[in-house]
Amino acid sequence: MRSHTRYNMVVAAAALAVPFAAHADDVVRIGHVAPLTGAIAHLGKDSENGARLAVEEINAKGLVIGGKHVTLQLDPQDDAGDPRTATQVAQKLVDDKVVGVVGHLNSGTSIPASRIYKDAGIVEISQAATNPMYTQQGFNTTYRVVATDAQQGPALASYAAKSLGVKTVAIVDDATAYGQGLADEFEKAAKADGIKVLSRDATNDKAVDFRAIATKIKGENPDAIMYGGMDATGGPFAKQARQLGVRAKVLGGDGVCSTDVVKLAGPAADNIVCSEAGMALEKMPGGAEFARKYEAHFHQPLQVYAPFSYDAVYIIVDAMKRANSTDPAKILAEMPTTDYKGVIGETTFTDKGDLRHGAISIFSYKDGKKILLDVVEM
Repeated sequence: MRSHTRYNMVVAAAALAVPFAAHADDVVRIGHVAPLTGAIAHLGKDSENGARLAVEEINAKGLVIGGKHVTLQLDPQDDAGDPRTATQVAQKLVDDKVVGVVGHLNSGTSIPASRIYKDAGIVEISQAATNPMYTQQGFNTTYRVVATDAQQGPALASYAAKSLGVKTVAIVDDATAYGQGLADEFEKAAKADGIKVLSRDATNDKAVDFRAIATKIKGENPDAIMYGGMDATGGPFAKQARQLGVRAKVLGGDGVCSTDVVKLAGPAADNIVCSEAGMALEKMPGGAEFARKYEAHFHQPLQVYAPFSYDAVYIIVDAMKRANSTDPAKILAEMPTTDYKGVIGETTFTDKGDLRHGAISIFSYKDGKKILLDVVEM
């Protein structure tokens, strides 16, 4: 009696399993990594939101790869902007069997994590890492959808020299791969443009008190101060410099060029001129529509990186479609021939994984609003 009952249960279970298996989706994971805790968590969440919006849209439209219905699943991870955590998170994504990764946000996390993805044969598209070294390691897995500091530094220096009439500058960086790398590129270009570099100082990405450096710089009386770092420190730096009576313009890169820097710098935001390593949102082919969708979905304005992470997800899926496979190796093999037209414009890559046609946008702030000053096509 017991064996007969057990047999019936097995048959019934098998009958239920067949239609379920026939209609089951292939769930394919795409990783996203950025700081979701710490001082620049707002930038990390902005990026994650962009990736999430892309995943939800693709799932809503329906995705069929290799004759199977595929459901994408975003695998969001927090590296806290820390290089050691970044490698741990990268290994977790490899273990999670993601087919591609959008990330990391910082250069200082993207570079160490890139070896983990390279060893696993998984494509990594950074939405924000600008340090040239990221794609100069010889890995076939590293890509980015922003310009590099080798482009951003010179564009910022050129604008300072030609449009702002800057003759002397003091340089400060936060000692990260991003901040120091951008400051290095700016310094080289500034000297070539005839700007005299009066001093070079370093702080760190967790600093809160900049009065000693600002006081020293006040005595040097430069026309401008170039700050290499993120908005979490760049904003307070500009604020404290203004409080000490420093009138020099504060120049920053994309890490400073956020919506939140207005809150962090206060009235001193009007003294900031910053660059973004991509086309300005209002100049992006799909920028206005993307901003509308983003704000309707998340009920907040986007910061900086959401359009780049959004397109990065679509680029991975575009490679998946061309490969007609969800196999990471086959997706990776299609990446060099990418020609994707998205929100940020047309994306094609060099043999190193850099954008073939980058752009640098220059902004200022006025009464709490971010104003586009110039776009430099690279």
